[in-house]
Amino acid sequence: MRAVMVHRLEPDYGGVEITDLPTPDPGPGEVLVEVRAAAINFPDILMTEGRYQHKPPLPFVCGTEMSGVVAKLGEGVARFRIGDAVVGGVLLGGYSDLALCSADALRPKPANFSFSEAAAFGGAYITAYVSLVRRARIEPGEWLLVHGAAGGVGLAAVDMGKVLGARVIAAGSSDEKLKVVAEEYAPDHVINVTGGFRERVKELTGGRGADVIYDPVSGDIFDESVRCIAFDGRLLVVGFTSGRIANVSVNMPLIKGFSVVGVRAGEYGRQFPERGIENRDAIWRMAEEGRLKPRVHQEYPLTGWRDAFDSLTDRRVVGKAVICP
Repeated sequence: MRAVMVHRLEPDYGGVEITDLPTPDPGPGEVLVEVRAAAINFPDILMTEGRYQHKPPLPFVCGTEMSGVVAKLGEGVARFRIGDAVVGGVLLGGYSDLALCSADALRPKPANFSFSEAAAFGGAYITAYVSLVRRARIEPGEWLLVHGAAGGVGLAAVDMGKVLGARVIAAGSSDEKLKVVAEEYAPDHVINVTGGFRERVKELTGGRGADVIYDPVSGDIFDESVRCIAFDGRLLVVGFTSGRIANVSVNMPLIKGFSVVGVRAGEYGRQFPERGIENRDAIWRMAEEGRLKPRVHQEYPLTGWRDAFDSLTDRRVVGKAVICP
């Protein structure tokens, strides 16, 4: 089997190459999946450079979200049959012809999703759900400002916010991308943040400011968000794609009466296992009901992994890029 393997931790994924590996055999409780699609996420790229908190020993096969068809079952696995279409997370190994997964980490692929849509769904939408439902406790009618709205986790928050009844402001730095978001996801408003966004948010919200701000960008975006959040608002720290981790003087949350709330969706599920199961069940139920729609920007072959990575790091993607072995 072929796999995108990290042999050395270097900038610009310089230590990554396609490698031929022996086909693994599933052990007890494991499933061998023929990969049909694997989503590309920023953490996957950061791991190739040793810049993510999870640092697997070298060499390793990257890719943490995939969908495919069951090829072989390990001992004791009764939930699936060979040929079943499945989707789920793997600690490592999604960018390959075959992935070895725990049976507990898989679920049936929704019939209304393609393999690529299924692979693009889980991580982004669980982040949006934990952010908006668990951490922000957003209410119908509240103003939700989503930064990085054209990215994978940002677009999921726009989509989820609309389903939850929020009034959504989708924010980004590209008019072209925001046009796609507006046409396909119908947020209440879109804002190009180039040159500032504070006054426009205040204007749209009648001077109140946004009740919930979803920020996977940080840096200058976080700094200005502090200036346009409503009293009793929740500023969600989701990520740092700008490259600068922002700081806030504690007098600002005190004076303006808002909360800065950290979001780690995966860790939330590990800390609260029962809620983690509820979270996953909730988003996949919404998916099966046709209420949510992940967006696949482009599919790449396994041999095109570098172009796929570049599309994400160069900020060309609206939604998710996917590798299809």
